[in-house]
Amino acid sequence: MKFFIDTANLDEIKEAQALGVLDGVTTNPSLMAKEGIKGKDNILKHYKAICDIVDGDVSAEVIATDFDNMVREGEELAALNPQIVVKLPMIADGIKACKYFSDKGIKTNVTLVFSAGQALLAAKAGATYMSPFLGRLDDVSTDGLQLIADIRLIYDNYGFETQILSASVRHTMHVVNCAKIGSDVMTGPLSSITGLLKHPLTDSGLAKFLEDYKKGN
Repeated sequence: MKFFIDTANLDEIKEAQALGVLDGVTTNPSLMAKEGIKGKDNILKHYKAICDIVDGDVSAEVIATDFDNMVREGEELAALNPQIVVKLPMIADGIKACKYFSDKGIKTNVTLVFSAGQALLAAKAGATYMSPFLGRLDDVSTDGLQLIADIRLIYDNYGFETQILSASVRHTMHVVNCAKIGSDVMTGPLSSITGLLKHPLTDSGLAKFLEDYKKGN
């Protein structure tokens, strides 16, 4: 399973990259705003900076909600760097734009997916990635992990190459359960990745090893 980090914070991206397990980055307008990145030129410059840090794909989201402007924005984003993946909303014009970019060999990520039917449409349109938001489903008492399992079954049934990018991951057990289900990618905060390092028995075991080493020297 690929590990993406869901942030626009360059320091967090650098930390995840330094760990040696980072495969890519996802961002959105909310994450850009959180980092104080405003204005088209600054946003484009920030995407370039992210691509300079990581080796893998970087999802860059369009703001437009109509086909023509999605295409215009998407082509501008894709021209920034080959690593850029054009992130499109799960609406009718988003699916149309996904098909347009797919036919041109431009990578896409269909986002804000909350049902298996939506995931099926994204795959039919040739999406590179499809992002079901499991954490947000959990927030409204719906089983987000079950949705990912359903999508995995559908994609496997028909050999769709679209990658399931489990988004809105909140914690380490989301990551582990996504891996068990067969999600191709997970994206979440830095804490969801670094949290996998932690176990009290590791800490106590290491402390004991060091203690015993000191006794023998």
